[in-house]
Amino acid sequence: MPYNRRSRHVTEGVARSPNRSMYYAMGYREADFDKPMIGVANAHSTITPCNAGLQKLADAAVAAVRDAGANPQVFGTPTISDGMSMGTEGMKFSLISREVIADSIETCVNGQWMDGVVVIGGCDKNMPGGMIALARTNVPGIYVYGGTIRPGHWKGKDLTIVSAFEAVGEFTAGRMSREDFDGIEKNACPSSGSCGGMYTANTMSSSFEALGMSLLYSSTMANPDDEKTDSAAESARVLVEAVERDLKPRDIITRESIENAVALIMATGGSTNAVLHYLAIAHAAEVEWTIDDFERVRRRVPVICNLKPSGEYVATDLHRAGGIPQVMKLLLDAGLLHGGCMTITGRTLAEELANVPSTPPAGQDVIRPLDRALYAEGHLAILKGNLSPEGCVAKISGLKNPVITGPARVFDDEASAMDTILANRINAGDVLVLRYLGPRGGPGMPEMLAPTAALIGKGLGESVGLITDGRFSGGTWGMVVGHVTPEAFEGGTIALVEEGDSITIDAHRLLIQLNVADDEIARRRAAWTPPAPRYTRGVLAKFAALAKPASEGAVTD
Repeated sequence: MPYNRRSRHVTEGVARSPNRSMYYAMGYREADFDKPMIGVANAHSTITPCNAGLQKLADAAVAAVRDAGANPQVFGTPTISDGMSMGTEGMKFSLISREVIADSIETCVNGQWMDGVVVIGGCDKNMPGGMIALARTNVPGIYVYGGTIRPGHWKGKDLTIVSAFEAVGEFTAGRMSREDFDGIEKNACPSSGSCGGMYTANTMSSSFEALGMSLLYSSTMANPDDEKTDSAAESARVLVEAVERDLKPRDIITRESIENAVALIMATGGSTNAVLHYLAIAHAAEVEWTIDDFERVRRRVPVICNLKPSGEYVATDLHRAGGIPQVMKLLLDAGLLHGGCMTITGRTLAEELANVPSTPPAGQDVIRPLDRALYAEGHLAILKGNLSPEGCVAKISGLKNPVITGPARVFDDEASAMDTILANRINAGDVLVLRYLGPRGGPGMPEMLAPTAALIGKGLGESVGLITDGRFSGGTWGMVVGHVTPEAFEGGTIALVEEGDSITIDAHRLLIQLNVADDEIARRRAAWTPPAPRYTRGVLAKFAALAKPASEGAVTD
């Protein structure tokens, strides 16, 4: 029986003559039709530094597939640069690109009956989009992360892309010179690779090691380094072995392995976007997982990694300190991971971690032992209340006191909020409400890095709250709450907030509350009318029509 079980239509029966001819045009020989066909989903592009260094990884994967006795078939996937589109209309396409990427990979893998697929990606939505596709198609697959960027430097200070966004607030507040503003802007991103802190790209790629769908150590390698290319080749070899064993994604992506991934995200201080994306991955894999499961994991897993945006270090520092395997070994020893989960190598997670030291290296402060955790509990809290009865996500790391009650400052778009912040018309104690930015209302649930970074730059990160039915960048920290559900476009309570209303955010009580009498809220609700859709044609309109609520991952199927 040929290895290419899914593509037997090429070698058997009446289909033998016509479509074999097209394979001969691509250099196939007679013997090749008995080899597995391995897709290489290549997200290389020059749109963003996150993806600009992927071609060498795809080339290494292609060569390794061939050396392993299989046939590589390369196809492309799109990407949107979150950092470049931030604060613009283009940011509305970011979350949508997750679905487009998933659909693209699913279409190619199923349409060409591939036997396995190596997915290679860099920018934020490449990871969840690729993993959703792997779970949907359920052919043997592995994820190859493009690698992190090295930190930039200016006057002895390490920089990331978030440094540039925060510099806007500092400069407009008169707290930074033009020389330093220009220096940070020009030096924040010194090479290819994805944003360097534990932002969304590194959060998702790191979690894929814990999920079992990427090779150990692969998520914290820098894109320019040779070890990243070597890891891509090794990933392709492992994938061909998985095809021969018929080891599929849904053998690996289970409720227990998703719990491992979420535990790793909590331990490393990862992005709020991970909540949205793991709801979507679980949905694709048909695994039972809800927004309340994140809170369950948060309460038992401490934050033990001192990483940006709320900590001090970047992914390359984490790599030198032992990487994600070192973090996982500490969690495993503490009984916080399911060691029996299968990984893409055919070994269990515990077997993969057997040779990792049980204590982090001395002389570093990137990975802490559990008895010296930065926070006793995880940092991604699920809040509920009359403002978000279906749940929303607060990132509470880096805050001395994650509680605020203050007057609402209401904005129906990001631009007007940003103008108000930069004009110094936001005061300590205010609670900004940015709405009509959800999956359907945005549409596309844009990220609010520009206003949150501006607040940090102006020194208001600890004293001003911000709630939105949109999302936050993985680089965001502060008194921020996103993914408010139901969203304003669907008549959620966030649509009924008026300027000056009292709002409470209390992460201790897991509460988000509009302090207005129930009968007044009911009066406002009766008077509310839904706005017209912002788009009626094209991909934005399609997403707005199909997207489920954020509490269900904003999925479109």
